[in-house]
Amino acid sequence: MSVPIQFTPAGVQITPHPDLTLRGTIPVPGDKSVSHRALMLGCLAQGTTRIQGILASADPQSTAQCLRDLGHQITPLTAPEVEIRPGEWQEPLQVLDCGNSGTTMRLLLGLLAGRAGQFFTLTGDDSLRRRPMQRVITPLSQMGAQIWGRQAGTRAPLAVQGQVLKPIHYDSPIASAQVKSAILLAGLGCDGVTQVREPVPSRDHTERMLRAFGADITWEQGTVTLQGGAQLRGQTVVVPGDISSAAFWLVAGAITPGADIVITDVGVNPSRTGILEVLEAMGARITCQRQRLVAGEPLADIHVQASPLTGVAVGGALIPRLIDEIPILTVAAAFARGKTVIRDAAELRVKESDRLLAMATQLNRLGVKVEEHPDGLTIFGRAQPLVGSELHTYDDHRIAMALAIAALNAQGVSRLSPSDCVQISYPQFWETLQNLCQPTPTP
Repeated sequence: MSVPIQFTPAGVQITPHPDLTLRGTIPVPGDKSVSHRALMLGCLAQGTTRIQGILASADPQSTAQCLRDLGHQITPLTAPEVEIRPGEWQEPLQVLDCGNSGTTMRLLLGLLAGRAGQFFTLTGDDSLRRRPMQRVITPLSQMGAQIWGRQAGTRAPLAVQGQVLKPIHYDSPIASAQVKSAILLAGLGCDGVTQVREPVPSRDHTERMLRAFGADITWEQGTVTLQGGAQLRGQTVVVPGDISSAAFWLVAGAITPGADIVITDVGVNPSRTGILEVLEAMGARITCQRQRLVAGEPLADIHVQASPLTGVAVGGALIPRLIDEIPILTVAAAFARGKTVIRDAAELRVKESDRLLAMATQLNRLGVKVEEHPDGLTIFGRAQPLVGSELHTYDDHRIAMALAIAALNAQGVSRLSPSDCVQISYPQFWETLQNLCQPTPTP
């Protein structure tokens, strides 16, 4: 029996085999959003913070190194338990390198804008320097921040001159956890109440963790209220498995004949479970088992089995709760009966790549009919079997993993390049995919 995953100098070659399916029980890496926030709040807190299950991929590594450059002691993220000993916030000698991580840059702007008298410069890789920062800079500027950058202050590299900030009541035009979090982190050092209102609620990891660290914070129906000045205290943080990483196996389990996968210890925070709701609406056989609460975050083991899917319409308030999962959702749509329409997702055009363009183009290469809209896609599923092809990942981790799941269920060989971009969020992805490939059970 051939090996389905083979590494080549150009990338990865995927050769589907009719006698193989996906079966097994697997963990997924720690939640990336929670990992970033635990590192940052640990450096703001008084006393030692310990983090278990942190994601040790490229993006949190960028956050950790920036925080070390700012004067804090953080043990290697590859350790079973990461320890943070906060130091005095210092003006770094070097430019802070955020790598490929938009979360690192946008949240650091909130952390650093209120460091009065200190000067900071932030940059990132080619992809990050093309991504918009104005959405964060606008509210921070209303708080008194001084931030400069390329293209009239909208693109990195960015320079920050720390100021004494004032609280703000901000009506955000978009539902963005990064915008909300940057404002809240800036508001921690303000004298008074900072409030953020969103058109629909975005993920609430920052609010939950701030409360666990001792902040005076409340939130309901899209409005968050923070009383500045609270002294945070170091905590032990248990990072749940990332549902954005689990989403690849949820779709793989649903579309692969004979598949049966259990994903353990996944974070099922209601602000992140849109992918579960959409897949269940499509007909996927998904059950959540051993549901429990750990360090303020709900966890569960998720069981998925192969099941026929039907196209659905996705949009509105659901989009912020599954924005990172839309690339793999388009793969589920390609294997569903009928059409799936995704709208209100223009945010995907300014991620690590233009993810709407990327998935439309590459699914077309696999033989899927896709219509592109300014804010979404229409995917016409199951018109014909997918056909293996030469696939371009746009050096985007979520595009690469989504295309891998599609290629594994196509007819014929596919080649994906580049493939090492999965290091951004899921370093073990290729190994896990290989281990899940098992002989199809005989009836």
